[in-house]
Amino acid sequence: MKIVIIGAGEIGYDLASVLSQEKHDVTVLDRDPECLDNVSENLDVLVCEGNATSAKDLVSAGVKDADILIAVTSIDEVNMIASMMSKRLGAEKVIARVRSDELSRPNAPLKPTDLGIDVIIHPELSAAYEIVRLIKRASANDLITLADGKMQMIGLRIGKQSPLVGKTLHEYAHENPDITFRVVAISRKGLTIIPNGKVSIQALDHIFILAKTKTIPEVVKTTGKPDIEISRVMIAGGTAIGAMIARILSKEEKDWNIKLIEPDFEIAQELAKEFKDVLVLNGNPTDPDLLATEGITDTDAFISVTDDEESNIISCLMAKHLEVTKTVALVSKSDYIPLSQTIGLDAAINKKSAASNEIHRHVRGGRVISVTALQGIKAEVIELQAAPKSKVTKNPISKLNLPEGCVIGGILSNGSSYIATGESQIQAKDRVIIFCLPEAIDKVTSLFK
Repeated sequence: MKIVIIGAGEIGYDLASVLSQEKHDVTVLDRDPECLDNVSENLDVLVCEGNATSAKDLVSAGVKDADILIAVTSIDEVNMIASMMSKRLGAEKVIARVRSDELSRPNAPLKPTDLGIDVIIHPELSAAYEIVRLIKRASANDLITLADGKMQMIGLRIGKQSPLVGKTLHEYAHENPDITFRVVAISRKGLTIIPNGKVSIQALDHIFILAKTKTIPEVVKTTGKPDIEISRVMIAGGTAIGAMIARILSKEEKDWNIKLIEPDFEIAQELAKEFKDVLVLNGNPTDPDLLATEGITDTDAFISVTDDEESNIISCLMAKHLEVTKTVALVSKSDYIPLSQTIGLDAAINKKSAASNEIHRHVRGGRVISVTALQGIKAEVIELQAAPKSKVTKNPISKLNLPEGCVIGGILSNGSSYIATGESQIQAKDRVIIFCLPEAIDKVTSLFK
């Protein structure tokens, strides 16, 4: 496919990297020559220097013949104008990153389609919901909801005292016959393993387990981790994400005790006017005295989502030192994510990944229902629908000759979900959850067509 990406920032670069590896014809348009130099030096894509709101520059970038145009600059207005002009110039499908939720509100005077946008992406909102899910499941380092909420994949760090240390996956499953689950990936010392039953679990492994949503608490218990109930939350940063997290939690029926710390007085004042059930504080979230005064030692979860990722990491480390049960930091550099748990953080969230996952699903299209890149591990979770007479419907899973580096984890069939085994038979229109390394994605996707 011919794909034009507007914006050579972090999200644009990440998308260009992945899409070029998948052999798409990618062009990146940006007005910053330094950003374009970085793209051209490291990626096999075309670059075009120009203004995203100029029809002439958009034509030069090839939007007339584009199968997909992706507008991901840091400015909402530029993305919206570029989308509208590109659609009129002939771009077949337009995806735009828009931070504001103005266009997606029910009573909005303008709809995304009025601006030529087919798909609108809210990375901040995606990140906020991801953080909320992690807070609700205190023991998890990663949590992904799949199959319309019927299944979840949970990422857990195996402690040195865990009863699973030294056991093979066969032994793990045999000792828990009443729970249906599957270990689908392991991150070990920076290496990604798509395991079979003979692989042994080691201390400090980061394991990813797929199970039905209702059985996740039982699965967590098998690892030796307590599934702690969280109700007292402290949020550092009144940013868009921080405000969204407070908004989401305060609207729930559960009685959350929420404190939000914002260093800017005017922003803190505005947030205090909006939230009735949230205590908004004006101060520096990296100030140990302020954190101690406001009762961080009695807090269950500490979330740092300021615009300064170093401050987020430092404040979370302070919180962890003060024995806060759960800490979550927002980071912008994806390289920090695999290091986060090594240095003591429970979880790190990257909003760039949230946006890239959503956009990637629309780029792949076809039978692809969802695509999610796992944080800190070189594997992806793909949800695919089996086409009638496709190769995956011909034989049981054990005889499908799946490409190396992938495993089928779960199946959603006629509204029922179950964990896949070698004897499972995929039927037409079934939704199948697959875990695989990036190099195996195209091969496994072709089996579902």
